Amino acid sequence: MTREELRTDIAIILDRARKRTSLLTETVSDEELCAQHSPLMSPLVWDLAHIGNQEELWLVRDLGGREPVRKDIDELYDAFQHPRASRPQLPLLSPSEARGYVRTVRDKVLDVLDHTPLYGTPLSDHGFAFGMIAQHEQQHDETMLATHQLRRGSAALHAAPPPPKSAAVGGEAVVPAGPFEMGTSSDPWALDNERPAHNVHVDAFAIARAPVTNGEYIEFIGDGGYSRSGLWSEAGWAHRNASDLTAPLFWRQDSDGVWWRRRFGLVEEVPLDEPVVHVSFHEAEAFARWAGKRLPTEAEWEKAARWDPTTGRSRRYPWGDEAPSAERANLGQRHLQPATVGAYPAGASPLGVHQLIGDVWEWTSTHFRGYPGFRYFPYAEYSEVFFGTAHRVLRGGSFGTDEVAVRGTFRNWDYPVRRQIFAGFRLARDAEQDENI
Repeated sequence: MTREELRTDIAIILDRARKRTSLLTETVSDEELCAQHSPLMSPLVWDLAHIGNQEELWLVRDLGGREPVRKDIDELYDAFQHPRASRPQLPLLSPSEARGYVRTVRDKVLDVLDHTPLYGTPLSDHGFAFGMIAQHEQQHDETMLATHQLRRGSAALHAAPPPPKSAAVGGEAVVPAGPFEMGTSSDPWALDNERPAHNVHVDAFAIARAPVTNGEYIEFIGDGGYSRSGLWSEAGWAHRNASDLTAPLFWRQDSDGVWWRRRFGLVEEVPLDEPVVHVSFHEAEAFARWAGKRLPTEAEWEKAARWDPTTGRSRRYPWGDEAPSAERANLGQRHLQPATVGAYPAGASPLGVHQLIGDVWEWTSTHFRGYPGFRYFPYAEYSEVFFGTAHRVLRGGSFGTDEVAVRGTFRNWDYPVRRQIFAGFRLARDAEQDENI
């Protein structure tokens, strides 16, 4: 790709993110933009101005060397200075002020893009800073989508249903023991926690070809999964009791025993063949124990998603190195729900593992830590401050994740109690000795 082609590609990616941001902030009233729909989330208008502020800091001021647009609001929109629960009390920009601010910043960013050589410094090489900011905006767009799910009232967002099942998917794939290359040192827009590439030996294991479905999860509920302490970790059981968990978030059961869910303002019967979503790590772990399995480690997940048994190389995506498409994965808010298991056979890995990218983020058993040789870039607050035992890693993206913000190496993380995110899981187990092919 020439530099001019890269420049054009960056402009398209930035525009796609901004169109999505506009959709998420223009389909509700200004009153709802300023409201806090859950103490777990910011008011939508905070996210909007924060997106513009990060863009100004990194692209206008740092990369472009231009004069600040609104230096006076830096502290106001610093996510580390103000917990989400307190943000409604801040003197935030009004919706009209926030929209004007992000428009002004974007005009300056496009001028910076026209005059940046896209090489010569770590921030400019291959347009990294632009890619980082595009990913940041899309990550906040997914957060704002989760806020839309938490809001009450009639539906504000609309989308076509995902494609129907087109392949029978079930059982497990056995992944043989051996090393594979985990992470990346070559993807130009990979973030610091994805780096560097390193060889990891993984013992033989079996992994489900599909995520756990709603129908399977209902069986867990019906078998007393939420009332059997032996299925839960000590921390998980304490959280289950303190929060009175009885089902995935947004579910309820009627007097006839039928399960219903609220989805973006609509109430509908829970579809049995979709991957379960809005479950915490603790719930996923309890289900796995009930099923006689476990959650995959992060390394197992990535090997199942990227490793090509024919060549031994690690792909960018399960299907290869080509960019995601509507035929391969449910991404980008194209649909407002996970697709039925078996809807994306073109996105399967060489070992026949389906829907690893898109639909639902998948909990793994791994704590979020840096890889061997990790170096933060361009700032420690993106990843490094979250390393430790407080967060678990999620992989694969969801229907609300844009393609610029997901790949086979992309790492997400969250507290094990979180349920408002679009998270599900799949099962794994150690392989038997005669299965290690």
